[in-house]
Amino acid sequence: MSLFLQKIAPRQTLTQCAGVLAASRQAWIAQPFIRWFINRYGVDMSQALHPDPADYACFNDFFTRALQPGVRPLAHADWISPVDGAVSQLGRIQQGQIVQAKGRSYTAAQLLADEQRASAYADGFFATLYLSPRDYHRIHMPCDAQLVRMSHVPGDLYSVNQATAAGIDRLFARNERLVCWFEGPHGPFVMVLVGATIVGSIATSWHGVVTPPRTGAIRHWVYGQTGSDRVSLHKGEEMGRFLLGSTVIMLMPPEAGVHWNTQWQPGSAIQMGQEMARSILA
Repeated sequence: MSLFLQKIAPRQTLTQCAGVLAASRQAWIAQPFIRWFINRYGVDMSQALHPDPADYACFNDFFTRALQPGVRPLAHADWISPVDGAVSQLGRIQQGQIVQAKGRSYTAAQLLADEQRASAYADGFFATLYLSPRDYHRIHMPCDAQLVRMSHVPGDLYSVNQATAAGIDRLFARNERLVCWFEGPHGPFVMVLVGATIVGSIATSWHGVVTPPRTGAIRHWVYGQTGSDRVSLHKGEEMGRFLLGSTVIMLMPPEAGVHWNTQWQPGSAIQMGQEMARSILA
């Protein structure tokens, strides 16, 4: 969809309608939709736990399909890729500025909707990872970590493909997003799950579906204050899902001393479990 059409389209309404269609368990709706999608986007079903499209009762079940055990081995690395997809951008955060695309940037404070907490990442590291429609859409942990806080930040629902990122200012800080704050063996870090056009919902393994509802107000959850609300996750463990696909942005503070996998460059294809970075603590 062109930038002009995105700007004039009723993005919220389109997203709601897509969500209803994707959740339908009527076989005459779900099966043609699934098979069209596989053909349209060249989805590789050979590694899916259930490779036969007929095994999925609705499009959402297909889209969040599990993979066969062992097809995504975890690298012996401090940080592993949390997703299948492609590197959009990565590098240093310069005085709070995060590169979105050539000539465009946004601030960590805008992305996180929390100026005070964002200050810890002002000169840190970031990686923006794009999940295309054909990709596996479960999100996994890049390292062992304990969840500290989660915020649902309401926003727009523009597409997050490269053309839109190059054409719309502060795209990722404008769209709806789920901000997850963690403490890990290499210090604190943040995972931001960014919504987009026809992304019907974002869910986490500890909460379930977070959005919808879309209340129009920022919602916060705090974890680890009592034993019962402690959420600890292991490297490679599933932490969330997109319905449909979008972008994950990771932020690490400067003291993490991140050294990126040299094969990771903007546009590089990536798989969950492969080495993302080493961390040399200052």
